[in-house]
Amino acid sequence: MSSTEDDRAARQAESAAGDWYVDDRCTNCDVARQLAPGLIGEVDGRSEVVRQPRGAEEERRLHAAAFACPTRSVRRRDGRVAAEWDPFPLRLDDAVSYCGHTSRHTAGANAYLLRRPDGSQLMVDTPRFAEPLAARFEAAGAVTDVLLTHRDHAAHGRRYADRFGARLWIHEGDLDAAPDADRVLRGTDPVEIVEGVVAHPLPGHTVGSVLYVADERYCFSGDSFYWSRATGDIEVAESVTWYSITELAASLARTVDRLRFSWLLPGHGDRKRLPAAEMGRRMRELAARTRELRPRAVDFTAVRW
Repeated sequence: MSSTEDDRAARQAESAAGDWYVDDRCTNCDVARQLAPGLIGEVDGRSEVVRQPRGAEEERRLHAAAFACPTRSVRRRDGRVAAEWDPFPLRLDDAVSYCGHTSRHTAGANAYLLRRPDGSQLMVDTPRFAEPLAARFEAAGAVTDVLLTHRDHAAHGRRYADRFGARLWIHEGDLDAAPDADRVLRGTDPVEIVEGVVAHPLPGHTVGSVLYVADERYCFSGDSFYWSRATGDIEVAESVTWYSITELAASLARTVDRLRFSWLLPGHGDRKRLPAAEMGRRMRELAARTRELRPRAVDFTAVRW
């Protein structure tokens, strides 16, 4: 047996002997691995518990992964995932919280709450819908707007907007995914949608993909680009580009010098915080790399998480 096979056997033995595991409904969306790094890893194209938790902090991470997983595949053998350990919405800093509770209808897309100076909030993309979750999300302040980054993440948009009495936003390129949207972004010019929050249309992943940049600090990138732990850099999901990688390259070239942010908050893939100058450098390098890419068949297994 090779050393790699030995390592895998040891991980499986520890996982099998412990309480936590990932069941066979896993779709390899990466959500659990973002929340419990070192405890849940990617093995043979799916998530797996690679080490049982040691102490309360690691237990908290696995509970977060369990509540965020879209297929509820992160489980305990005793059947109990303690509701009182649900950490969501999970505060990332003074203005942004991560919603968790991702949905199978959006392929496990991450969603966020953005607090504004007046105490109101914006929801960027949507978690699964449930009334107790909606009440929890608005506890920190009224949600005035639900911002959709593109069609793939539109599944619960109308329901959340109606529940909050909020405006639902989408770009005209993806309007058929939310035809009853209250506000429709058009063209490719940036638009300030509320004070301090700018929508940057970025066709590529889909025709109507949009970035939302808040306070020159937070970039909600949808599926246009993300932080890859595998490469340690910002990447585009070139193998899952529904519209055009060529158009995405053109969009980045047109937009990259207008962007300033220090938090990258994607729909799929990991989050990352870096100094704004470094983010700017990495974004310019991403734009240059994307210009060299050519269309390819969609292949979910090729995403570099």
